[in-house]
Amino acid sequence: MSEKELRRYSRVVVDGDEQAPSRAMLRAVGFSEDDFQRPQVGIASTWSMVTPCNMHIDGLADEAARGANEAGAKGVIFNTISVSDGISMGTPGMRYSLVSREIIADSIEAVVGAEGFDGVVAIGGCDKNMPGCIMALARLNRPSVFVYGGTIKPGAKRRDIVSVFEAVGARSGGKISGDELLEVEQTAIPGPGACGGMYTANTMASAIEALGMSLANSSAQEAVSEQKIGDCNRAGRAVMHLIQEDIKPLDIMTREAFVNAIAVVIALGGSTNAVLHLLAIAREAGVPLDLDDFTRIGARVPVLADVKPSGKYLMSELIEIGGIQPLMKRMLDAGLLHGDCLTVTGKTLAENLAKVADYPDGQAIIRQLDDPIKPDSHLAILYGNVAPGGSVAKITGKEGLRFEGRARVFHSEEDALQAILDDTVKAGDVLVIRFEGPKGAPGMREMLSPTGAIMGKGLGADVALITDGRFSGGSHGFVVGHVTPEAAVGGPIALIEDGDTIRIDAETREINVDVSDAELDERRKTWKRPASPVRTGVLAKYRNEVSSASEGAVTIPPAWD
Repeated sequence: MSEKELRRYSRVVVDGDEQAPSRAMLRAVGFSEDDFQRPQVGIASTWSMVTPCNMHIDGLADEAARGANEAGAKGVIFNTISVSDGISMGTPGMRYSLVSREIIADSIEAVVGAEGFDGVVAIGGCDKNMPGCIMALARLNRPSVFVYGGTIKPGAKRRDIVSVFEAVGARSGGKISGDELLEVEQTAIPGPGACGGMYTANTMASAIEALGMSLANSSAQEAVSEQKIGDCNRAGRAVMHLIQEDIKPLDIMTREAFVNAIAVVIALGGSTNAVLHLLAIAREAGVPLDLDDFTRIGARVPVLADVKPSGKYLMSELIEIGGIQPLMKRMLDAGLLHGDCLTVTGKTLAENLAKVADYPDGQAIIRQLDDPIKPDSHLAILYGNVAPGGSVAKITGKEGLRFEGRARVFHSEEDALQAILDDTVKAGDVLVIRFEGPKGAPGMREMLSPTGAIMGKGLGADVALITDGRFSGGSHGFVVGHVTPEAAVGGPIALIEDGDTIRIDAETREINVDVSDAELDERRKTWKRPASPVRTGVLAKYRNEVSSASEGAVTIPPAWD
């Protein structure tokens, strides 16, 4: 490939007399004369000090730029935003969480498109900036590698952020003292890195590796480790190789690659948010993917990982025994993965896994295929008169496969949480939290505060929760989210009343309220959408453009003729 072809985008910005002003600006930020002849690699950093998930990523970005430079490119670091789910959880600020995914994708697209970068390394460390990065890379379709910032080390007594949310419920239930709650708060988060179980960050890191968009074993590294530093350097080098070979994200993100990603998420017992994010990424990649694909794939893929929140072990403990690559090798050998999918290494998935050793004897974290935790997926796509457009449940079997109870209806997460904490919620209740969907919140808030309080109160087996919002990867129990159509657009969940009987069946994949169609029609005649306090700003723009949760809650601008 010629020099100009290696600089397909940057040469437009820096070549020729007419681009002297551009070169003058770049000299001021450190470009040498030789740098103008190198392919430019943008390093999209999500560093900030607003969350421990991302507080170390500035150093990782430096290392990725160093790797790109050593490989003959010119690394250029730029920033995008990050917000913290753990900090904003249970507050109005959580409305901005899913919205930030779109902002991140838009901002990376804007910078890379404006600056003429020939390749991209995107580094994400928290729930929404990870899929946001991948969505941008799909849009841009320039040689790219994603780097996961890495998981946090365990806190004292193997605690993590979910320990704190559940301790709040335990304190409310009189199971621990105020001093004990403070001790959990002070020791759960020891430093940099994403939440330490198979929550959304580690789920999406694993999914992205299975998708082929990060280097082999990149998802199974601690944030503070030599392995993660080396991973970043290799990523910078890898992008140069991808530029030379003209391998782009849409060559990698095929339909088969998405099947691989879904299969790995299921085997790991991953977050329900993976459904939302993989649908969104697939749309950006132009790959057909829908809710029912999760059911079809889930019918043949077992849950094998005994990891938090539903299991016992932390991500750091999975890393100690080899990470996810031995699991992927087992799945490949069993015919559960497409081995011929191309990856950012320039090799196929099968080639990447060819020499991977199995887990050590005696480990208890990853089960054998013939001894699964659950023989099929924990991600159940449920339909019925509550969710004619579908909903997503996370049911491992530990909480049972069926639940029937009386509806207790709330118009916000805050109201539901208060009812849990003050003992208004009783065994046998099905909490219905509505107007928390993509348009209703707006922003589709996560319900970790109420689910954490339910578990902390010891009601995990006795109370179900359904919502048109979504759940943190740390949520567990009998929970159903992403109910579609959402309440804000008049979906049936808006018509449920206190005392209605709700039946949830993970085996038949149904969620129904025991109310006749005629009665629902009568209720619909008098229903009015509550007024929203959101009138301007990014939340209002998001509400106007966002699709349903069953379509990934992506923003779709109006058509331009």
